[in-house]
Amino acid sequence: MRDRDGSGAVVRLPRFTDDGRVAGTEVRELLVPGPWTTPSAPFTSRVAFAAAHVVPQVGAENVPGAPAVVDWDTTLAYRHRLWEHGLGVADAMDTAQRGMGLDWAATQELVRRSAAEARTVGGRVACGAGTDQLDPAVVAGWEPGDPAALAAVTDAYREQVRVVQDAGAQVIVMASRALARVARSPEEYARVYDAVLAEAEAPVILHWLGTMFDPALAGYWGTCDDVAAATDVFVDLVRAHQGRVDGVKVSLLDAGHEKDLRARLAVLDPGAGPAAPGPVRLYTGDDFNYPELVVGDGRAHSDALLGIFAAIYPAASTALGALDAGHPDRAHAILASTEALGRHVFTAPTYYYKTGIAFLSWLNGTQPAFQMVGGLQSGRSVAHLVALVRLADRAGLLLAPDLAARRTRAFLEANGAAS
Repeated sequence: MRDRDGSGAVVRLPRFTDDGRVAGTEVRELLVPGPWTTPSAPFTSRVAFAAAHVVPQVGAENVPGAPAVVDWDTTLAYRHRLWEHGLGVADAMDTAQRGMGLDWAATQELVRRSAAEARTVGGRVACGAGTDQLDPAVVAGWEPGDPAALAAVTDAYREQVRVVQDAGAQVIVMASRALARVARSPEEYARVYDAVLAEAEAPVILHWLGTMFDPALAGYWGTCDDVAAATDVFVDLVRAHQGRVDGVKVSLLDAGHEKDLRARLAVLDPGAGPAAPGPVRLYTGDDFNYPELVVGDGRAHSDALLGIFAAIYPAASTALGALDAGHPDRAHAILASTEALGRHVFTAPTYYYKTGIAFLSWLNGTQPAFQMVGGLQSGRSVAHLVALVRLADRAGLLLAPDLAARRTRAFLEANGAAS
């Protein structure tokens, strides 16, 4: 990416010691945004979803443990930005704070509203179906292997699949904390997924979410965190239901594992005849290594279903346009220019990445306040968010530098870090 001009907007960014004390100031002129483009036609070389966040009502009681009160107009406007940039929207997933502030009542409303908005513009939308309507206190009391508990998990999945399908969205079968609690073996996982996939009216996306995103999913697939054994279970599940699986999203932050899994999926036998299923896509969920995985090596590549794409959507869209135009090197350069930002947003503890996405949304003027449902705006430190400003500026993703400068100054003043 070529050098960019300064915008004239200046901020004084503090530098912090390891123990959090202010130790100097950087006077920084923010750069003009990157040379981003929007597509005039749907992308053809990759299927790409951005996993979108939700915006709360500013004056509502969006505090820890309270039901979410969503600013629907602003939340849906953000989705329109993603559709305008040629991206599909992956909604009601972990980026939207499933299990971390977005309750089931608000989730159902989000699914219905997002799917309805997608129809108005011909946008693609896929929504998460999980089991988070189950009472965590009840789940905590279950004994592993309890048949009644396994049946309750299956019924919860079925309910959410129906909600997504009735709304007209594609189903993403999310990983389930409740299933991780009660299932003891690959066979028990398979029985639940067999029953859930039998409900699918159209091919679904299966989501394998790693413990860095949700520690409650430890031991998923019944293999005691043996990733190689879990991968075998996962591939067997896909093979058994290939006609009902559009693709898989893998969020393990391991590029080598993803490439190996992608190769295994590519050789699954789809059968013959007009009713044979197509190839199973691998939608990367690797918010660290997405440049190399999405661009590929000329022989194989991943599609994308990424939380980071909700933050870098102008760059992601421009890179996808370059791929369509036959310029993979340019596409890689664009995505690589955002990689440091992505790694920072998703740094451990990774499950607080949503805070960075909301902060960047606020800096760019796409939400009125730096707030999140469940009070999750406290999930990252001031030092972390100041570093995010630097990285977003370097990547050309502060889209309105004057506004970003004003909001950064206000944030620093409110947090006692202005100079």
